Amino acid sequence: MENNKKKFITKQWFMDNAIYIVLAVLLVVIIVISPDFLSINNFKNILSQASTRIIIALGVGGILISQGTDLSAGRVVGLSAVLSASMLQAVDYSYKMYPNLPQLPIIVPIIITIIICGLIGLINGFVVSKFKVPPFIATMGMMIIVYGATSIYFDRPPYGAQPIGGLDSKFSNFVQGGFGSGNFEIPYLIIYAAIVTILIWILWNKTTFGKNMYAIGGNTEAAVVSGVSVVKNLLIIYMLAGMLYGFAGALEAGRVGSATNNTGNMYELDAIAACVVGGVSTSGGIGTVPGIITGVLIFQVINYGLAFIGVNPYLQFVVKGLIIISAVAIDMRKYLKKK
Repeated sequence: MENNKKKFITKQWFMDNAIYIVLAVLLVVIIVISPDFLSINNFKNILSQASTRIIIALGVGGILISQGTDLSAGRVVGLSAVLSASMLQAVDYSYKMYPNLPQLPIIVPIIITIIICGLIGLINGFVVSKFKVPPFIATMGMMIIVYGATSIYFDRPPYGAQPIGGLDSKFSNFVQGGFGSGNFEIPYLIIYAAIVTILIWILWNKTTFGKNMYAIGGNTEAAVVSGVSVVKNLLIIYMLAGMLYGFAGALEAGRVGSATNNTGNMYELDAIAACVVGGVSTSGGIGTVPGIITGVLIFQVINYGLAFIGVNPYLQFVVKGLIIISAVAIDMRKYLKKK
């Protein structure tokens, strides 16, 4: 009897941590193939690339916890990148989208894009909460609308659909710069992501709004009986997500140094996958900020690692897809077991 109990506990542990075990094995393989992967420079690159993804995933995570989903996240990021880049080009750049636009303070275009993206999120929340449209359908429709609008804005004469580059040096430094010097330099992107992470953690764990979000995700009917305004809270959840996408999009434009209408493509799937791998339940009501950060970092390490050892980019999609399916399957198994 005791042996059976131990076997059950061991099997349960492996099932609960299967996705982490697989990812750990992948990481070990990468390190064995290329020991140079373990370097401070690579570590900084991974964290810098993960920073914008963390901000996006925190927006998506709140929606998943409330029993929703957001397929428009990547396209909203792209809209933000294009808008912010078009307003933050150097005044002497030959192919400036707005030739007569004076040099704006960096914060102004960022705030404008955050507000616009926040309004898009608010519309998503309104459609989901008031019209009871399934989040999958509502946000898929918004994804198409935003991509169309971004493409129209991006493909403007006289220069047509060429990348919006020539960004102002102050903006580039604002995103690509760092605090400190040499190997001890901390990229600003990591600092921005850390600030957003702290604020979201406080919002989720120390406010009434955070408690309401988990209540809605755990049992919407019970939340309504308890006096929680589902419509109001969903509006805030989706609007906040849109604002996070807006900030992340502006940072992504600065990180890459340019923007196109395809910036942010598929980012929403990466964010959803990272959230699920990090313990956010697709059934709602379960998820933590540290878990989401862990999920993003795991995916970023795998993505960076596979590219570092020269794995075919198409094969990387296969690996990522298998990880997503496995993570959701394990999550649903836990949910069904609780039922």
